[in-house]
Amino acid sequence: MKILVFDDMSQCTEQEVARLLPLVSAQRREQALRYKHTLGQFCCLKSWLMVQEIMGNDAWRTKAWQYNEHGKPYLENGPYFSISHCKEGIAVAVDEQPIGIDIEGIRHASADLIERVLSEDERLKVKGEWDKDRAFTRLWTQKEAVVKMEGTGIESFEQLQQVLLKSRDHETTGLRKIETFESEKYIYSIAQK
Repeated sequence: MKILVFDDMSQCTEQEVARLLPLVSAQRREQALRYKHTLGQFCCLKSWLMVQEIMGNDAWRTKAWQYNEHGKPYLENGPYFSISHCKEGIAVAVDEQPIGIDIEGIRHASADLIERVLSEDERLKVKGEWDKDRAFTRLWTQKEAVVKMEGTGIESFEQLQQVLLKSRDHETTGLRKIETFESEKYIYSIAQK
């Protein structure tokens, strides 16, 4: 498994977007330019270049991405990869096995959101934490990383409530581990089979 995290978001400028555009495939350029804001364009371009850096193989630079029925990108006959970005940073992971990564800035969750997406045990865990926002963000990134690893997308709030419970059942999902890393500004989690 190889991971890169980029958090110097001061580089997110129109000039940097213009510089990065010719460095990616035509497909990725089109995707980047669909974003209306510089942040989205920058993250789209930078994340793909980070994946390329990890792969270290120029042959993948021009390959078009394929998408499964839930929108998860993949490279035919290529390694597994996962991309995530937020306004605080970009995270990418590449592995020979299915992998998912999610990065989020520390976010405040309303009581309604906590009720909808966390299981009862998770809600109790968040309520017991001194920093409830960090506790929620930690759980959210873990859930997103698992969903990205599985490539299923988010179908319902009930699914989100059960994601981590199911991921602990090694016999059902084959999940080996979820790792979470924290900084002052963001939290990211990685899920691996």
